[in-house]
Amino acid sequence: MTLPVLYSFRRCPYAMRARLAIMASGTACELREVKLSAKPPGLIAASPKATVPVLVLPGGVVIEQSLAIMHFSLGRNDPYGWLSRNHGDLIAMNDGPFKHDLDRYKYPHRHDSDPAAHRDRGADFLRRLDQMLADGGQLCGREPGLADMAIMPFVRQFAATDAAWFAAQPLPLLQRWLEDHLASARFASVMTRYAPWQAGDAPTVFGAQAIGV
Repeated sequence: MTLPVLYSFRRCPYAMRARLAIMASGTACELREVKLSAKPPGLIAASPKATVPVLVLPGGVVIEQSLAIMHFSLGRNDPYGWLSRNHGDLIAMNDGPFKHDLDRYKYPHRHDSDPAAHRDRGADFLRRLDQMLADGGQLCGREPGLADMAIMPFVRQFAATDAAWFAAQPLPLLQRWLEDHLASARFASVMTRYAPWQAGDAPTVFGAQAIGV
């Protein structure tokens, strides 16, 4: 059976959330880990933007946005009901203003930015998340949903930029939420290290077993 091909990069937050949805849905695919400094021709041919994640379906259909990959995978099988806990407006804030500030906080030399100013603006979003978690421990209630999985990898990256600063912030619910997700079997299942894929390598099958809460 021909499997979909997922071009991914382990540490990319967009690729993380795509892998989380693929794994939760039990969608088997062939994972190809990408070395960003030497992107494989197959990735570039499938998606000229050549940024991960990219999912190439049998027959040649290409899904090249992480949220679209999440919706595609969960649309096939959503055993944990993630799509019912979406909060699209919050995901849009994450992918827009928060990601803008995250990039300029984490990579100030690349963007010629003031990292402290962008850290402080990003912290406004973190405080909003912390407040939302008071209602049930997850962003849309008592159970994790699409919003949690789509946003968590970016909070992870923001927190890791200066772990001491993040730990000192009055964000107890968000810190616990992040810690719990990072310690989960689900997250571990999508963070296996793979060597960069090269043509001729044996296929690496990913996502065949759904991982629960």
